[in-house]
Amino acid sequence: MPSLTRRRFLQATAAFAATSALALGDDTILREPNHPRLVRIELALARWPAALDGFTIAQLSDFHYDEYFSAAPLRAAIGIVNQVHPDLVVLTGDFVTVPVLAGFRHIKKHAAGVIDPCTALLAQLSPRLGMFAVLGNHDVDSDPGRIIATLRSHGIATLRNASMPIEDRGARFWLTGVDSVMEGKPDINSTLRGIPPNEPIVLLAHEPDFADKAALHSVDLQLSGHSHGGQIWLPGIGAPWLPEFARKYPRGLYTVGPLTLYTNFGLGTIRLPMRLNCPPEVTLFTLRAAK
Repeated sequence: MPSLTRRRFLQATAAFAATSALALGDDTILREPNHPRLVRIELALARWPAALDGFTIAQLSDFHYDEYFSAAPLRAAIGIVNQVHPDLVVLTGDFVTVPVLAGFRHIKKHAAGVIDPCTALLAQLSPRLGMFAVLGNHDVDSDPGRIIATLRSHGIATLRNASMPIEDRGARFWLTGVDSVMEGKPDINSTLRGIPPNEPIVLLAHEPDFADKAALHSVDLQLSGHSHGGQIWLPGIGAPWLPEFARKYPRGLYTVGPLTLYTNFGLGTIRLPMRLNCPPEVTLFTLRAAK
């Protein structure tokens, strides 16, 4: 066996490092961002009606639509959702992306143009009781009127500091939504006004850290996005960067006082089309009446 000289050792080490970097790049750019996973979560809520035991809600979030990077995971997610046949689909914002340093209003408004192909794809979803959305910070910062109108034209209602009853099987709960914390004017008091006491409430709020305010009200479940789960998640370290209002509850399931919160990992990416240890996600909630 030939001896391993220092030069050969360094050459072998460099080759291994280059091969590893290429493999990591392939995984973080080509594979992980394009293959959403289905996350199934069963939740028992104290005020959930027994008649609605087993009710299912599918959540999609943070599309940041563009034809090159986010269209593929969105198409895959649509296939996943239609296979599990949820009762309801909720969309927790950031359909579009406002460019970095977009200092001019017309540039921000132009960013909303991708809502048309994004919504055309979302219209392929077929939940039993319909689809509902809230706006994310990018949506509000671009052209929220156009985004809301386009969603509505495809049968997707937008809840912007608004609520509506969802009635099924002789029972009901309230689906509510607040405006973006970062760019809008969220008003939880207005959102919940008129809801009878002791009726369960599911809140859609793009930014998860809003849960600290929602927990002061009679909200049972908050569904959020915004963080992309960190997009890059390093073992033992976490995310190198998280956006404002997603630093306290960046990913997964939390209990905030009496409130249950879930932060979805999102489908699209922002700034860099990369994900690491943070796959795009479709979340399917099965809601149970607490025993």
